[in-house]
Amino acid sequence: MRDLAAGMRYLGKGQRWVARHGRWWGFGLIPALIALVLYAAVLTVLALWSGDIAAWATPFADDWGSPWQGLLRGVFVALLFAGGLMLSVLTFTAVTLLIGDPFYESLSEKVEESEGYCPPSPDRPLWQEIWIALRDSVHVLLRAAGFGILLFALGFVPFLGQTVVPAVGFCVSGFFLTVELTSVALQRRDIPVRERLRLLRGRKALAVGFGTPVVLLFLIAFVAVVLMPGAVAGATLLVRDLVADEEEPPAPDRDAAAAGHDPAAGAAYGQPGAPYAQPGAPGGFGAAPAPYPANQGQPQAPQQYPRPQSGPGSSAARPPAAW
Repeated sequence: MRDLAAGMRYLGKGQRWVARHGRWWGFGLIPALIALVLYAAVLTVLALWSGDIAAWATPFADDWGSPWQGLLRGVFVALLFAGGLMLSVLTFTAVTLLIGDPFYESLSEKVEESEGYCPPSPDRPLWQEIWIALRDSVHVLLRAAGFGILLFALGFVPFLGQTVVPAVGFCVSGFFLTVELTSVALQRRDIPVRERLRLLRGRKALAVGFGTPVVLLFLIAFVAVVLMPGAVAGATLLVRDLVADEEEPPAPDRDAAAAGHDPAAGAAYGQPGAPYAQPGAPGGFGAAPAPYPANQGQPQAPQQYPRPQSGPGSSAARPPAAW
């Protein structure tokens, strides 16, 4: 439940970020407006032809009497349009991200810079970035389509098809929508799509908590366009949490390393900043070893001791002490 609530909070944080940076919000609207025009045309055609598609798909019901024929085909049309609408929500994000790849890459980088650190992008040409984004989107959409077909078939089950299946469908759509939205920040980290899916499967509640409200809000006309920049910003913030344990070092250390300067090099013996704690240093493992004599390896002259005095009371007259 904690991850579920955290995912919802990331959506709110993303919307607040673009609200504070109005120029970037307007910048992110451009690809979403282009995609909206395309999808409005496709959904209009689907609505006009859905009755003919239902009649073509259910020829066995041509001889059915009233009201069974109309009921069956009415359910088919409703499920067809609902499936098309759900698919449009998923593909809207993918197509919008594909159209607006340079736009959303810049937006995501700005979000990360405002949080203190933005990992460098892979050194690839723009056409290759777009090709990778297209290939990854197809991979994700094929997986989502498999779940969509299964849920579509389960929609005909009485009671469950009208209650449980739609709820599960929204959660599945929310998960895959999160996969799409986080692809901008994860692709910059050069994380392949299968690894992205593994990361998000490990935090399913976080992904569902972020993506499901976006799916529900995207069903409202024009809301997808308005919320798209904030959704990308929120997904970027979510990625920073998702890969926090695997993130690169802060920029100053990276820059110092690039300049050939090792912060640990030249540190005093046993002082903080040395690569390892040295013996005898504060926090080390004991006293420092004594330095080797300069004439190590050469024969040493025997050390002379004073000759013991003989007679009563002398040390020679006493028996040796027990150790």
